[in-house]
Amino acid sequence: MVGQALPSAVPHAPARAATRRRRFTPARAGIYVFLFGAALFFLLPLYVMLVTSLKSMDEIRAGSILALPLELTFEPWRQAWSEVCTGAACEGIRGGFWNSVAITLPSTVLPILVGAINGYALSFWRPRGANILFGILLAGAFIPVQVMIYPLVRLLAGAGIFGSLPAIVLVHLIFGMPVMTLLFRNYYASLPQELFHAARIDGGGFWRIFLHVVLPLSTPIVIVAAIIQVTGVWNDYILGLVFAGRDNLPMTVQLNNVINTTTGTRLYNVNMAATILTALVPLALYFFSGRWFVRGIAAGAVKG
Repeated sequence: MVGQALPSAVPHAPARAATRRRRFTPARAGIYVFLFGAALFFLLPLYVMLVTSLKSMDEIRAGSILALPLELTFEPWRQAWSEVCTGAACEGIRGGFWNSVAITLPSTVLPILVGAINGYALSFWRPRGANILFGILLAGAFIPVQVMIYPLVRLLAGAGIFGSLPAIVLVHLIFGMPVMTLLFRNYYASLPQELFHAARIDGGGFWRIFLHVVLPLSTPIVIVAAIIQVTGVWNDYILGLVFAGRDNLPMTVQLNNVINTTTGTRLYNVNMAATILTALVPLALYFFSGRWFVRGIAAGAVKG
């Protein structure tokens, strides 16, 4: 009798478990409320910036900060891009945009390349003093940027490149290398060691194994590193202000000049449009690459 009852009871067990999982409990309601509140908290400033940038100044003065624009206008965006004064020149922030592009591209590629090589050497080849070197690089990731500004100014001035594009790229390379090395070292440490040993047995050397075995497996962590580096370099203000020079000022420096101007009427719609234009690249990067970022983290970016 007992043997006959068991088969009829077993098929209903998954259904009861699924019912318990789908039940709407107070704890689940609290989680949804918290997530909705957090999303609202972070999206509300972006909403205010967006709707303000699409209004005229008369409508901004007369209406609510949260109200939708009654008459949609893109004139503030045009002014922010090509007409607003960023100092002595009134040519908009488009010049700063291309300066930021020129700074960000090499300041992303070079630290990722150096970090990948360092991480590969520290995780697979383990030269003498590798642990000490890794500890020094790890400590460098926690040194405040402000502490290193004056020594770097004197060093780059002595080298004759202070206030130039190579100077700001070199500074970003220096400050980005510890974090990039940490990411790649931990990722490579999670790869099967058998692949490396098999490549050594087949006669592969340092560069051949790196280029043909390790690097093709690095796509997830390269995407993670690129997102981190692009965001950090693009949003940087203090390093660009000090090291880039007057002809290479990034978009963030020009945005600060636009927002903090004390002459004439403060154009809130133009300021908001300029702010969104400055933040557009990191926002688009996270929007289109967010799932790849999560995959890279899950694939071993924080292992080790």
